[in-house]
Amino acid sequence: MANDLHLKIQLWDKEKDGILSETALVNRLEQQGYRCTRYTYPQGTYFVEHSHTADKIDAVLKGRFKINMCGESIVLTPGDYVYIPVNAPHSAEVIGDESVVSIDAVKIS
Repeated sequence: MANDLHLKIQLWDKEKDGILSETALVNRLEQQGYRCTRYTYPQGTYFVEHSHTADKIDAVLKGRFKINMCGESIVLTPGDYVYIPVNAPHSAEVIGDESVVSIDAVKIS
């Protein structure tokens, strides 16, 4: 099953989506059936490979957040978000010298 997994990234499109704000991003994720929590991760934060018991989305409001999953990696910047399927092993880290403000969205079952 893990071989069928790949990173699914959504980029914020200012033309289509309007100006990026926490409210706009949270509203979009909540409309998709996710419960959202805001976190701030300081420079140097690294999450070792792990998985979750529900589908989730990692979204970025500020900073640069690198996600690694199934041999792929992407650096998320403000407005970007990535879908992490249930039980998918992945790791994440703050890139650069500023904190990341992230929206952690968990699918409501």
